[in-house]
Parts: sequence; structure tokens; C-alpha cells
Amino acid sequence: MTTPMYTAEAARRLISIAAAALKSRTEEINQLNVFPVPDGDTGINMSFTMDTVVQELSGMPGDASIAELCHAVSHGSLMGARGNSGVILSQILRGLCEEVSTAKSLDVALLASSFERAVAVAFQAVRKPVEGTMLTVIRDTAQAASAARDSGLGLEAALESVSGAAFASVRRTPELLPVLAENGVVDAGGFGLAILIEGFVSAALGRDSEIREVAFSDMGGSGLHVEPTDDWDDSEYQYCTEFLLFGADIDSEVVLGHVSAAGGSELVVGADGEYKVHVHTNDPGGVLSFVTQFGEVAEVHIHNMRRQSEDRDRKLRAGRAGARDGRAGALGSRAGARDGRRRDEPLKPVGFVAVASGDGLAEILMSLGVDLVVRGGQTMNPSTEDLISAIEQAPAESVIVLPNNKNIILAATAAALHAKKPAVVVPTRSIPAAFTALLVADGVSDLERLAEEMTHAADGVRTGEVTHAIKDAASRAGAIKAGQVIGIVDDKEIEVVGEDIGDVALRLAELLGKDAETLSLFAGADCTDEQLEALTEQVEELLPDVEVEAHWGGQPLYPVIMSAE
Repeated sequence: MTTPMYTAEAARRLISIAAAALKSRTEEINQLNVFPVPDGDTGINMSFTMDTVVQELSGMPGDASIAELCHAVSHGSLMGARGNSGVILSQILRGLCEEVSTAKSLDVALLASSFERAVAVAFQAVRKPVEGTMLTVIRDTAQAASAARDSGLGLEAALESVSGAAFASVRRTPELLPVLAENGVVDAGGFGLAILIEGFVSAALGRDSEIREVAFSDMGGSGLHVEPTDDWDDSEYQYCTEFLLFGADIDSEVVLGHVSAAGGSELVVGADGEYKVHVHTNDPGGVLSFVTQFGEVAEVHIHNMRRQSEDRDRKLRAGRAGARDGRAGALGSRAGARDGRRRDEPLKPVGFVAVASGDGLAEILMSLGVDLVVRGGQTMNPSTEDLISAIEQAPAESVIVLPNNKNIILAATAAALHAKKPAVVVPTRSIPAAFTALLVADGVSDLERLAEEMTHAADGVRTGEVTHAIKDAASRAGAIKAGQVIGIVDDKEIEVVGEDIGDVALRLAELLGKDAETLSLFAGADCTDEQLEALTEQVEELLPDVEVEAHWGGQPLYPVIMSAE
């Protein structure tokens, strides 16, 4: 059995469905993440990589050739690859595309050869392949595709065999990698890859509304009650460093040799003057200094894996909701209702898309009923295209968009106007405003009326943000020097200036809490449990008549965000 190659529109649909299936399991994959370090970001990295592929494909014309589509997938995944898992995923996609790009029809022989090529490219990218990882899963999947070809299976049966083999391979990863068995988990990257393959196969067979909800317990685990590891070794490299490197005369072997000496988990992939570099190291600056002699760097990301590991453990100890309390009961009930929705049920009347930059904030938004969270915020505004894609992926007939930042409102408005389904914007300028707006949303009212009610609710929230000044300035609170800590009220006025985050946060809380019944604190990515606990106790002592709630938000740039109601 052979099938003509897909059109650009069909390819976008297949990949978008697969990417959405992966995104829906992001937090589950994150919690499985213990190898090579327990930094809890594998799901995020793989999902972000696929998001860039979807974005790249969205700009392709309807009459694009299969070769052009494959180039878009390869280029998009390389440019957007994040972390070990994302870079390896980009190489798996590159291998698949190298075979598919010259094919005239889709048949079992092409399925087998494309997976075989994916294995070759992925293993070539990794200097020290480790069994029990996503490399094992792609190899086992390729062997299933080859067996289907050799035994004469039809295309549909072969696709089913490939998907089943991926999950079977994930089940045995703890047998191959001791650290997985010790922690009672399967490999996070392998599980993410299997979910992605399942999403693609389901879409290709026309049953994307019935994508299998394969859970960790189906892999042989006892459910996602993963224990914190607390085993960070001081001798391990602390910084996950990744960037794009551009240059006409780059010798990738020289670059690879240097980053290998500078750290571990090193990857240098790409071609034709465009490379993605990834390494775990204690000297990110040294790596960057070395490579800039060969070309230009862009999209530099440096993650403190020690802190990521601590964040993962903190959230595991407190349950999947992170270090949240206060509204946890209400949030949990909303999350259960949403996650329990059957895939074959009709679309919801109204869905929600929101913008957020912290994992904790994203979890709260989803617990309140948000269907898709677009990563973004201050200094990292998502594009109109990103928001259109999220609107169209939301499992609803119409969508309300919550931009949560004044700089994103215009892009959100443009996205709502150009999306293929009805969409409106509730012009929230902060995350806390979105929380309040979602608490009044019933999801079934008329779209315009619901948006009006949510806007009214959001307008009643006062917001405070603690951050650092990026330049000298004048304010109502006095002169400001670059680097000082500032407290901003309602995204407008700087009301507090100081040298210490805790002091500025406390004074800002006093200002906002004078006439409030409830004051909510949202701790940023670099705020420790101890710091949040100390601040909460100080605020409670300062405002004895105000109910104080503390949450882990995980947002960058803002050590503390607070809201008063």
C-alpha cells in the first residue's frame, strides 16, 4: 500500500497534532526527568522544539513541495532545539526528513528507511550514546519499521507497529539505565518521543481524536509519585549552556573538541554555517568566548541546573501543583475536570489561551481552565503567529486570549482578528489579573459576554511587581540607579526603590494590602522556599487582617509578583 505525499496543509496538521499531544504531557515528562541530571525540563525542551517546527511550517505556502516542507521541519527544529532532548529530537527529525524529502509516495519502505536514517543521524550527533534513553527508543522504533517492511505489512499496520514499539521500548528503559530503576521512572525523553510518534501516527490514520492516553503507570510504573532525588553532586557541571552559532568557515569538529573539554553532554549539530551547540559546563563564558572567534552567536540560553533540580524537587514534594496553597483546592477541581475530558467529545464552546513565562504560573493557569499556555512575558513577547497557532490548537469552538502583559495586548488582538475561529482578547496586563478573570469564567456563556465579565473582574485586581532597574531614571519614589530593586504598582508607577528584594517586596505589600482582603505572593525562579516563607511571615505580621497566600510562580526577571483583592 502506498499513499501520495501529503500537501503542505496536511503536513502542518499532522505535525501540529503530534506537537499538541506532546505539549499536553509536558509536566508529566518533566517529572520523569532524572537523566542526565534531574533538572525537570525535558518536556519543556521537547515541546519548545516542536513549537518552532509548527511555527516554521505555518509560514509555508499551500503549494509547498515535500522537499520545502522537510527543509522547514529540519531548520525549525534546529533553530528552536532546547536542551539535550530537544537537540537530539531535532536530529531525529532531520534524519526522517532527509529520506522523506526526495520521496514520491508514502509507503512502508519509506517508513523503514526514514526511521533508519533518523537513527543514524541521531547517534552520530551524540559522542557517548547511552542505552535506556530516547536514542534507544528511536532505534527500537526503527527496527519495528524495518520488520514491518520485511514482513510485507500494509502501511496502516506498519504505523500501528511503529507506535507500539516506541512505547514498548520506553517500558524497558529502566532495565538499561540504572538511575531510572533507582528512581522508579522510565526515560523522560523516550516517553516524550513515544507520545510524539503516537500523535503523528494517530493523525496520519485519521484518528487524532482518539490519541491514546498512555500513562506512566502503563509503562510499568506505579503512577507519577516520583520522589525528589536530592542527589546533586558538587562535581557535576552546573550550567546547561546552549546557543546558535553562525559562520561560513566553522569547523564543527574543532568546536566540538573544545566544548567536550569544557564539560559534558556536549552536542554540536547542524551544517552549512548554522549550528546548534549544547554543553553542560561550569564555564559558560569561556565556551562563548571561544566560539565567537569562528562566527556569531545567537539565542544564548544558560540554565542553572542546580536550581532547576531544586525546583523540580520542591514541586515534587508539594505535589504536581508546586508550592501552591490557598486556592489549591479550587485549582485542583478545575484541573481534574479539564484533564478528564474525553478526546472524542465535541469541542468546548469557549476555550482559553494565556501567556506566561514561569512553570508555576503556567500550572496555575492550566489548573484554572486554560487550554494552552504560550511561553512569553516581559522581554520575551510571543509573536502574533505564535498566538494564532495556540488559538487554532485550542480544543474549543471559540477562544478567549489572556495576554497578561501590556506589550502583548496588540499582538493578541491581531491574533484574535486573524485566527480561523472566533476569538476575543481580555486585555489582562498581569498574571494575577488573569487568575481572577478565570475564576469568574464558566466557559459556556456567550463569548463576548464572558469576555466582558472577565475583563470587569480583572480590572478589580491591583498588581505589584518587584524587579531590578535596567537604567538610571526618575520616579515618584525618587531617583533610581541601574541595578537597584524597584516595586511597580499596576504596571504603571514605580512606588518603591531599595537595595534589597525582601525589603522592597515588604514595602510594596504594605502599600497594596492597605484596603485588601487577600494578598497573593508569587515567587520567581530564583526565590528559594526559605525566602518565600520568610517574606510570607513578614507580610502576615505586617498585615494581620489580610489573608496572605504564597505560591511558587517560577517567573524570570521578577523575584516577586503580588496581587491584592
